[in-house]
Amino acid sequence: MKNRGIMTGFEYQKANDFDRAWLNFELDLPLRPGENGKPNPFYIDRPGNPINELVDALLAPFYRPPKFFFSGHRGCGKSTELQRLMSHPEIQRKYWTINFSIRDETDIIDLDFRDVLLAIGSRLYREYRKRGGELSEQLMRELERWKGKVEKHTSTILDGRISSTELGASIDAFFASAGLKMKLEPATRVELRQVVETDITGLIALINHIASAIYTQERRMPLILIDDMDKPDLERARAIFHDRREIMIQPNCAIVYTVSSALFYSKEFDSIRDQALFLPNINLHTATDDKHMHEGYLTLERFINVRINRDLIQPAALEMAIATSGGVFRELARIMRTAIGRARRRKSAQIEMEDVEWSAAEIRNEYRRILDREDVKLLKKVNETKKLEYNERMMPLLQLLAILEYRDQENWCDIHPALRKML
Repeated sequence: MKNRGIMTGFEYQKANDFDRAWLNFELDLPLRPGENGKPNPFYIDRPGNPINELVDALLAPFYRPPKFFFSGHRGCGKSTELQRLMSHPEIQRKYWTINFSIRDETDIIDLDFRDVLLAIGSRLYREYRKRGGELSEQLMRELERWKGKVEKHTSTILDGRISSTELGASIDAFFASAGLKMKLEPATRVELRQVVETDITGLIALINHIASAIYTQERRMPLILIDDMDKPDLERARAIFHDRREIMIQPNCAIVYTVSSALFYSKEFDSIRDQALFLPNINLHTATDDKHMHEGYLTLERFINVRINRDLIQPAALEMAIATSGGVFRELARIMRTAIGRARRRKSAQIEMEDVEWSAAEIRNEYRRILDREDVKLLKKVNETKKLEYNERMMPLLQLLAILEYRDQENWCDIHPALRKML
């Protein structure tokens, strides 16, 4: 097979050898849908998929453009589900859609609500122009005035560090440059925020004018999906979605924000609860017993079957890999990749139980480095009770996937299956 380097032109085909299987279980393999919303060949639907609730909510009538806050644990498939939502034929008919990662616009480690608003306005403008859209001369003049004001104040703040070429650039180049500076230059980021802070209402008004112009010409409401906003820590998530909630819902377009799962386990969750949706892990057993839930196992078995020929893995090893994953898609991909690597080193024709056991041991070894005695005490308690309750020590363990949340009619939790031997 040719060395493809990055995943450009990746062919989603079932593997008949370990080289190809290694590629197919790439942890961050994008599963973009095909034309007319056709599912990606590697996409696996989940039982009672809650993304359908979000689709229904977006398709329902609204008085004001809806805002939703979407979350889930690391590796549960959020990005994949949201890409699928954006390609849904009915969503495409109703909305003019944009899907982007906030990490492309600014530094996600140092994220601020002003960065997000600037990214929304910038991407609305750039995407519409990129797709051949034309804005009115009046709106372009308004954008030029706002650009000039920002450049004037920023040039004073930066004491001449912005060149005359940058100052005189077009609006297109301005937005592209602003995004790059917000991402790469901490000092410029702080100073741009100061300028934006002095006229937040002006920036929101510009966003709304661009959104209204798009709606007038396209006859579809803009829908913006901002991915990777679940990456910042709880403190930054609070500052954006709790402290500045009223500002974040002001743009006159539909928005789906991804949100840190830590916010769902904090007192500040109340600020977004009415429009929040959480993507849970796949249930492999109930809260009361360890009996296999057939539907959950079948879902993860399909996840493996579309990627690898079953002759490459022993049935018992496949079942153990599923059980060890805890119902987390990314964890299953990680377990399979580690097992594939070990089977290759052993010169084996199949993934066997010992390869999956090796994967589980690798996971335990990683947790041993970061879990202290109090963490282990809590894990033992969760292993016994399966109760999900507010506990400041539990929150980081949920973020680390040492504890996994599930939903039946009630939500509950369990420890990562790989940790049972450690306890």
